[in-house]
Amino acid sequence: MSAPRRDPQADAAAQAIASQYGRRDAAADAQRYSLFDAAALQAQQERLRAMVALWRAHGWSSLADRTMLEVGCGSGGNLLDLIRLGAQPQRLTGIELLPDRVALARQRLPASARVIEGDAALIDLPPQGQDAVLAFTLFSSVLDDRQQAALAKAMWSWVRPGGGVLGHDFVVDNPRNSDVRAVPMARWRQLFPEARLTLRRVNLAPPLARALARLHPGTIAPTSALLPFLRTHRLVWAAKP
Repeated sequence: MSAPRRDPQADAAAQAIASQYGRRDAAADAQRYSLFDAAALQAQQERLRAMVALWRAHGWSSLADRTMLEVGCGSGGNLLDLIRLGAQPQRLTGIELLPDRVALARQRLPASARVIEGDAALIDLPPQGQDAVLAFTLFSSVLDDRQQAALAKAMWSWVRPGGGVLGHDFVVDNPRNSDVRAVPMARWRQLFPEARLTLRRVNLAPPLARALARLHPGTIAPTSALLPFLRTHRLVWAAKP
């Protein structure tokens, strides 16, 4: 891997993202996304089932021999999920912009998993070296269209033929958070024009899921199944021919 290339516009976009996350309440986020929260646990389990279903439909029966990378890996939670699904830590890489999250990811993940600090759009990795590149609530957090396109271009270059990019992102805008925006299917097609796109709608609207959890946690999954139009996120598998 060579040293990151410097680009003033990309640096400004990266600083804007860092500022957005700096405004967030880390303690509140930790509580909201704790798996002791019934709504967060249901969302994670639903997302994992949908991921496995997408990969099975793609012809994969195991992650044991897959090389995988996540852009915006945060504190490593999604990479840990991949390990639980059978991925080998030494085949996993995370890229994260924020130093405090990099430190936490390195603490939580096995030592053989690699975590790189920096802007993914400026990091040189071997082309076609990954079976899958993950981008979870990434594009919704990047409000600059050029930066989105730069990230997508880099990610697509890292995927080998027969692999793909797996995205998980908002279907609708969040009225309580102006730092994120929905990623419609038209935008996915613009970002990955050569891909074969397969999608699954997941995750009941979090405020509704949390309200149902207070009544009874067992009501979340049936409500999501009965009212799929109230799901606020989409999993997109962008397969590379």
